[in-house]
Amino acid sequence: MSENSHNVIYLDNAATSWPKPAIVGEAMSHFLAQEAANPGRAGHRMAIAAEKMLDSVRKTLTEFIGGTDLHRLVFAMNGTDALNIAFKGFLRQGDHVITTMLEHNSISRPLQAMADSSFIKLTRIDFSPQTGVIDPADVAQAITPQTRLIAMTHASNVLGTIQPISEVGKLARERGVRFLVDGAQTIGVLPIHVMDDCIDLLAFPGHKSLLGPTGTGGLYVNTSINMDEFRAFREGGTGGDSGSPTQPRLMPYFLEAGTPNTVGICGLGASTQYVAAHDPAKTLQHERTLVQKFIDAAAEIKPLVIYGPVGSNAAAHRVGTISFNLNSYSPQELGAILDDSFEIAVRPGLHCAPYTHKTLGTFPDGAVRVSPGHFSTSEQIDQLLAALHEVG
Repeated sequence: MSENSHNVIYLDNAATSWPKPAIVGEAMSHFLAQEAANPGRAGHRMAIAAEKMLDSVRKTLTEFIGGTDLHRLVFAMNGTDALNIAFKGFLRQGDHVITTMLEHNSISRPLQAMADSSFIKLTRIDFSPQTGVIDPADVAQAITPQTRLIAMTHASNVLGTIQPISEVGKLARERGVRFLVDGAQTIGVLPIHVMDDCIDLLAFPGHKSLLGPTGTGGLYVNTSINMDEFRAFREGGTGGDSGSPTQPRLMPYFLEAGTPNTVGICGLGASTQYVAAHDPAKTLQHERTLVQKFIDAAAEIKPLVIYGPVGSNAAAHRVGTISFNLNSYSPQELGAILDDSFEIAVRPGLHCAPYTHKTLGTFPDGAVRVSPGHFSTSEQIDQLLAALHEVG
């Protein structure tokens, strides 16, 4: 299954998936050599081909998430960029926003900055350290007449625990509140259906479980949102309607200014097709099997503490991510030892999720995160466990 030609054992897929399927680089190379003109900026055949490629990838991604209008799929630089487009385009002075303690800084920081400037009011919902999951009842209790948006991750990038987005989405719809989901840790492995889950805004990167290149991502603005509710986060060239003095309100160009990353988007289209063809449910089960193997075997390493759910069925509540500490080492020390002495790539630290670690009691040092991916193997988990036995 692996396309890894290097000796390194790569277990940092929650940050960026690696290796990429060969088809991704092949598609990017072909596009760069044959069709990489500026889309929509000219009438010649190469520009038209580039525009057709963008629309094709929009269609692929829109269908992948259960959307209904490919023009509502806005390309972004990554998941963080997509979230900024959403927050800074949608929120208004005095809005109340509900988020959680499980969030990555890509949600936490822009919202906190808005709260610090008194632009919005912000409420953070805590989670259970044992289950790693929020309670939708806590969200319901936090809603006020001023609440305009609930913004939360689909799965924790620290614990891998899957959050009840369907329940929260239905609650938000019933209460007239918009619902934003960060799909960074789930798109490509867990089903996401923006219509069934009542998701108004879905932000996602292309470089994680979609197996695409870095510098890619998107924001889906569901048809439940009237675009009059949005401001353009950035303005500039769109290739069409050049006579308009302001950003034309035609989607997706209203939220896409400047020349897009056509080469990366071409690779994202190829990777998404690859992911769909290889059945995300099988990939998820593969990753869960590796995580469960780690949980079961780590019980024998007495100084090792796993955060979030443990036990014989713990992986069923996670995507392929787990965090732990080995008591005799700081996370940074252990990460360096695994890298330098065993060529095992993991992620030590706070994982850009300081509020999560505060609830877990692991702030400020954090923990060591292991995140197997599509190409990871059982043998690689065996080698990680052997290394931990040796250093523990």
